[in-house]
Amino acid sequence: MKKRILWCILCACLVSTSLFAQEPALLSRVHDTEACRKWVDGQMEKMTLKQKVGQLFIYTLQPVTNQYSKNVLRKMVDDYGVGGLLFTGGELRKQVQMTNYAQAHAAVPLMVTFDGEWGLGMRLKDTPSFPYNRVLGCIQNDSLLYEYGKEVARQCRLIGVQINFAPVADVDNNPNNPVINFRSFGSDPKRVAEKVAAYVKGLEDNGVMAVCKHFPGHGDTEIDSHNALPELNFDRARLDSIELYPFKKAIEAGIGGVMVGHLHAPSLGDGPASISQEVIMHTLIDELRFHGLVVTDALEMKGIAGHDDVCARALIAGNDVVLSPRNLKKEIDGVMSALKKGRLSEADIDRKCRKVLSFKYALGLSSWKKVEEEGLAEKLVTPELLSLQQELSKAAVTVLKDSSSLVPLDLSVSGTVLLSVSPSLSEAYPFYHQLKQTFPVGWLHANVDSLDVVEARLRPTQRVLVALHTDKVEPYAALLEKLAKDKPLALICFGDMKMLEKIPEVVRHASTVILAHSDEKFVQRHVADLFLDNAYADGRLSIPLSGLFKAGDGLTVDPETPRQYSPEDVGMNASILSQIDSIAEEGIRLKAYPGCHVMILREGLPVYNKCFGSYTYEGKEPVKENSLYDLASLTKVTATLLAVMKLYDEGKFGLTDRVADYVPILKKTDKARITVQDLLFHESGLPAYWPFYEEAVDMKSCKGGLFRKKPDKNHTLKLAENVYACNDFRYNPEWVSHVPSAEYPLQVADSLFLRSDFSKNIVEQIVKLPLKGKSYRYSCLNFMLLKEMVEKIAGMPMDVYLDSVFYAPMGLRHTAFLPLRKFPKEQIVPSVETDFLRGGKLQGFVQDEAAAFMGGVSGNAGLFSTTQDVARIAQMWLDKGICGDRRYLSRATCELFTTLKSRDSRRGLGFDKPDIEHTDNSPCSPEAPASVFGHTGFTGTCVWIDPDNELIFVFLSNRTYPSVYEQNNLVRYNIRTRMQQVMYQSILH
Repeated sequence: MKKRILWCILCACLVSTSLFAQEPALLSRVHDTEACRKWVDGQMEKMTLKQKVGQLFIYTLQPVTNQYSKNVLRKMVDDYGVGGLLFTGGELRKQVQMTNYAQAHAAVPLMVTFDGEWGLGMRLKDTPSFPYNRVLGCIQNDSLLYEYGKEVARQCRLIGVQINFAPVADVDNNPNNPVINFRSFGSDPKRVAEKVAAYVKGLEDNGVMAVCKHFPGHGDTEIDSHNALPELNFDRARLDSIELYPFKKAIEAGIGGVMVGHLHAPSLGDGPASISQEVIMHTLIDELRFHGLVVTDALEMKGIAGHDDVCARALIAGNDVVLSPRNLKKEIDGVMSALKKGRLSEADIDRKCRKVLSFKYALGLSSWKKVEEEGLAEKLVTPELLSLQQELSKAAVTVLKDSSSLVPLDLSVSGTVLLSVSPSLSEAYPFYHQLKQTFPVGWLHANVDSLDVVEARLRPTQRVLVALHTDKVEPYAALLEKLAKDKPLALICFGDMKMLEKIPEVVRHASTVILAHSDEKFVQRHVADLFLDNAYADGRLSIPLSGLFKAGDGLTVDPETPRQYSPEDVGMNASILSQIDSIAEEGIRLKAYPGCHVMILREGLPVYNKCFGSYTYEGKEPVKENSLYDLASLTKVTATLLAVMKLYDEGKFGLTDRVADYVPILKKTDKARITVQDLLFHESGLPAYWPFYEEAVDMKSCKGGLFRKKPDKNHTLKLAENVYACNDFRYNPEWVSHVPSAEYPLQVADSLFLRSDFSKNIVEQIVKLPLKGKSYRYSCLNFMLLKEMVEKIAGMPMDVYLDSVFYAPMGLRHTAFLPLRKFPKEQIVPSVETDFLRGGKLQGFVQDEAAAFMGGVSGNAGLFSTTQDVARIAQMWLDKGICGDRRYLSRATCELFTTLKSRDSRRGLGFDKPDIEHTDNSPCSPEAPASVFGHTGFTGTCVWIDPDNELIFVFLSNRTYPSVYEQNNLVRYNIRTRMQQVMYQSILH
């Protein structure tokens, strides 16, 4: 009869184990369940009843490696057979040594547990930490929480830990809670549950058990259970909707462990939850269907103190594992006594012990290996870890409000000052330095002893950025409130979000409030990049800030999705304007271009701003807001003409001056009498085009010449009608190398480098070219000479001059010659798939051959930019030389250059204009008035400015991709002019 009873008990245990294997994810991933059963059976057969009881205890100790500590540890392992250990903190090396020592002496492998709510750094010195859960609760991308759990699991395994007592699943809905607060993911049960589930999955998918806590919920209490027993005086409906919700979702996610807190929830059961059968057996196991390990919170806490035989009562209540009892011997004896008295049965102990052993097997303890101490610290800190820490912190940054649109800053507005509220300037330097690199910003340190001086110095400023690096903010409240009422003020909190509650009036009056949560250097740089329109933020507040913001508050800042304004606000019909969409998409279908970006401004406001298509027809990289395009001949106006206008404005030359006066090489040639105006009107007599690059080609390698009218075996590359290029030629080594060096520094393609003086050779070629009369003939050579003039007068390279005088102060951060020096190739739209001259894809290298062989900086082409930057330059012309609060050109200069027109052509002074008399040949739509000015570019670009209607039209594309020599469908189907026509039709009269 006795054997039959034992057999029934064994069968029941096996059935239970199979049930467990279906639900907790760790057990469900045990592939060889038969091997697991055999290992568990083998361990059970070796143990006495008392040893099985020992397996249900986790002993807590400090990682101290002296002999006394080792003797104590041996006693716990040998005499009491504890099932696991929890180290309270200390040094990594000592914990590993004690782990190895304990495992080496344990008859049954030990579960080594850890209390790492924010990583190993919570308990171990000099180990990695992560942001607190309250900060992580601001993150919208929960896949980052999965990666966080995954990384913590990696670190735990490295140091011999199998169980992490995390995450906290409590809902932080009581601001007076003294113990949970920042340890919770937030006040919204749904968001807490999502974060908990993501972290749990990351941890357990990578071999470490998660234990969520503190069931049934410790968030809405005002007593710390370390000191007394908190009460949850809520009805069951309330508990289900808030406290229990994250635990339900964690269980559904397959979590391996739940820690029961020392809490009294009268609507669930009598007495502390950690020793309540109603709470554990009825609610957690039966109702919530949890079949993993149920673990008590530490039993040495005062919230459970005063209860005799607490471990026996905990096991009777339904816990599988008891944590940190005050007196291990006494508590084990208490459990044995409960068995003897029938309060606990051997079947109960067997079932719990089997469960513990099954998880040990699932956690790899059946084949435990010694933890390697050598190089452990280095293995913990990897580049991937550092990257993840930064990703998490950046993703948590939260823009709470931005009523004056300070994010991003209008970089053309001067008078911006950073006021750092910090112990010293060194803490605040990374933020300042990142801002200063892009635009001029003043910097003041707020000293509590000199606030009157600070106020006086800030009085004339346009905008103030206040960076809080200390929680001692109250002394500055009056000054900051006064500033916030007087001018746009951005408040950046580089610390705990709760500091904002100390200065509520400042927060209410501030234009912009940003939670950075940390003043780590990389966080400061990231927040600076938000102001510079170079970073993304979508954080949402994880808890309410009393009277200021609600949980969930936050704005999305995306440099790829700029602000747009309603066309109706400036007298345009949005419905009609949207017809541009279909024209843009038609262009892609007709192979006019793989993608494009269209922007329209009226009265300075962007009323249409859309990206279409991709970088290539394969469609792998979509066109984005900050995708850089090769502007081609738009360079003439957005670069060379800008410089010419500025130098003219400063009286450095006159329009009728001879260019030879500034470019001496032209003297005593047939070009000596060419004037600046001749070049701007394209009336110099210079030829329309010249293949300067032929000097760099070894013509002897071209059988039959570089070009032929008909194809043959040596000329198969069709460039145009009746033009075929040699398909196999070499470069002249005098000028070209395939590897860079001091002699060949100018890169014109991925593997092609020029001698630095080839540009001088090009100018010499221009000098030698014959003139063809001074009637209108559009020629890139005119602007190539203007570039030479600009550099002689300015005394510096044209790109350097433009960057210092226009691009940097105007905040044009995505405008540059030689863009690969500043931007990743992936941000630049390719212009050609396979260039016949340079070979391979042109991505980041100017398409125009003349500009390329000038070293990438030329007067006719070479500039790369975005629609937003081109539009800003156009707006400056429209505003008669003003951008932001600064004048760049005089009104008179702007009016002269944008209105003067040649008597012999439609051309203006450097600008192109509509052909009013022959609209079929006009580069603009028929509706464009005569006042319009702008330019087009060979790669499929244009900008048109209409002063009469205060309109700007910018179109950027790479119509030359994949081949320059395909039919120009952009022009054939009138894509740009039709879009411009829709723009005019949308104007409400």
